[in-house]
Parts: sequence; C-alpha cells; structure tokens
Amino acid sequence: RSTRSRIRVRGYKNQLKHTHVETQYGNVHCIMTRTLKANHPAILTFHDVGLNHKSCFETLFNHQDMHEIIRHFPVCHVEAPGQHEAAKTLHTYPTMDQLSEALPSVLKHFGVIGLGVGAGAYILARFALNHPDLVDGLVLININPSAEGLMDTFATKITGWTQTLPDTIIAHLTSVSNLQDEILTNHDLIATYRHHITTTMNQANVSQFFCSYNHRNALEVERPIPGGNINVRTLKCSTLLIVGDHSPAVDAVVDCNSKLNPTKTTLLKMADCGGLPQVDQPAKVIEAFKYFIQGMGYCNIIKGLCPPSSTVSSASMTRLRSRTTSSSSLMSLDGPRSRAHTNELQRSQISSHSNDEKRVRSHTDVSMDSISSVNQSVSKATEVAC
Repeated sequence: RSTRSRIRVRGYKNQLKHTHVETQYGNVHCIMTRTLKANHPAILTFHDVGLNHKSCFETLFNHQDMHEIIRHFPVCHVEAPGQHEAAKTLHTYPTMDQLSEALPSVLKHFGVIGLGVGAGAYILARFALNHPDLVDGLVLININPSAEGLMDTFATKITGWTQTLPDTIIAHLTSVSNLQDEILTNHDLIATYRHHITTTMNQANVSQFFCSYNHRNALEVERPIPGGNINVRTLKCSTLLIVGDHSPAVDAVVDCNSKLNPTKTTLLKMADCGGLPQVDQPAKVIEAFKYFIQGMGYCNIIKGLCPPSSTVSSASMTRLRSRTTSSSSLMSLDGPRSRAHTNELQRSQISSHSNDEKRVRSHTDVSMDSISSVNQSVSKATEVAC
C-alpha cells in the first residue's frame, strides 16, 4: 500500500506528491509534481550515490530558468531504496539491474525523458536499453557504462579502509585527485554534502547503494557501423551526455560517447566545472536541456516552450558556446581516445565555416547546434565544450 503526503516546496508552483511505490525489489520513494498523463512525456530523475532528489536536483529544479520547462512537463523524482531522509536500515539491497527493472512499476505506460546523475544515469541507461518504448530521451550526467575492473575494486577496498563513508562519497562525487582543490574552492558545498550524508542519510543504506553501484555490470553497448551490423545493442533514443571537465567521470563519459549511436548522441563537456554540473552551473545545464527537448520536437507538441519559429536559431547555440568555452575544457583529457575526440571537435569547428558544411557534418562531430535542430533531415553526433 502506498503512503501519500503533500508538501509545498519553494520554487515549485505545483504541489509535490510523495509516494512509496512497492516493487518486486523493494519500496521506491517517488516525488511527483503532478499526475502523469498518458501520451504526455514526463521528466524522470534518478540521483547519484550519497544523494537524494533534494541534494541532487533541488538547485536545478528551483532555478528560475527551469520553471519554463516544469510548467509543461510533469516531473517524477525517483529515489533508490533507503536513500530518502529518515529511512530505515535495509538488510538486503537490489543490484543496479534490479533497480532499473523497478522503474516500470513506477511509470506504468508513461513515456519519459530521463535525467540521471552517476549511478542514476547508469540505471536510466539500462532501463532505456531494456524498455526502449518507454524512454523518449535521456540526459545522462557522469555516466560510466563499464563495470569496475580489478584495480578499481582493489582501490575501492583500500579507500574504504582508510576513509570515512562521507569522504569516500565526496571523492566519488567530485574528484579523488582534485579533492583538496575542491575543498579549498568549494568549501561550503563540500561541507553541505558532508553534513547531508552524515546527518540526514542512513549511512548503512548509502554504503549498500554504493556497493551495489561498484558491482554493476557493463552496459555492453556498441556503436552501430554504417554498412555493418546496425542491430547492435545501443540506446535507441536521443541522448545528451554531460560532464564537467574536472569531473572524475570525464574519461568514462567520453568512452560512453564512443560506444553510442553517433546520430542520436550529443556530448557536452562543461568548462571549469567539477563533478556536480547541475549544482555548480545549473543555468548552463538547463539551457542545454531546453535545446535538447526542443531538438526532440516537443516544442511542436507543447505550445509556449519554443520560439514562434518552432526551431532555435544557430545563433542561440553559438552564444552558449562562446560564453562558456575554454581551452582547458577542450584539452582536459589525456590519451589517444581523448585526443581523437578533441581533434574531431576541432575539425568540426573548422569545417563549420566552409561552403561544404552540410556535406561534411554528416561524417564528423559538429557543434551543439544539432541539439536544437528540430526539422533537420540528418541527425549528428556532437561533442562541444560548454
């Protein structure tokens, strides 16, 4: 039996409905802005380890720029079992695969645009792989599609022996190598999250969720090759990958981008940003989210979200890029794979000024204009520094 209560949160015009949904893998805490409607997309969020819907998404959804979106889309925040405030200790914990299979019980037959961070991004991606008919689009922040290797497992065990759980979680959310820099530059933010994990979260449940994430299976996605096998396992929906250029997940996100369908995937690297872009730079994330939604064609369905022209001009994307691009964001990765992606971006920026732009773009990564191009005949893979 579900329990319901209503509260009003500053920044939301609609009442939030809290519901515990029973699934075969345990109770899932859901927070909805309003009733979901059939044939009408909803935004489905899933948080990272050590966070819940408040600490992960409140800054983003309380931002004034987000109000335009949530006026048109109902929002359903999903919290992993035992991760809500004052949760009781769980004696067993579901795997990542099981958590993804719990989502159909929440959504029933409603289509969604998924917004996930870290572990939540992984869960939503697996959900989309197994239930492509229920997912219209995905915005995945800090996704890691791979399973932990032996060295990663060993490092996690050593960290567990030498650090407290809050410090381990903060290192996961920010960066192990730059943790001291994060503490110095974002002292208040780090202190807030440490306080949140220590005082409001059930640390036993957080530890179990973290362990489940560290034992995840690889998504085993594969990029379809034109002229080759086009029926490979991959995400079928439009996908926006977001990562800060100082995030510990930057290599994993770039690797994920290389494994997805280039005609449906956009990679957005945010300059001067750590592991929590939705908290550090919510306005930029929201702007990219708007273009992504418009590019999916929802502006033709929901009046008022898009400009009268029904498409967003290239100038809008150019302004976003010119305001936020930095050389560090383009060169923040090391290794052949990262340099290859950087070269693709540089080539695309050069080619965008040529007379053969349209012909070249179908074969190379291009600027972020493709997010907002609703009626474009050819989809493109995109990597852009923001």
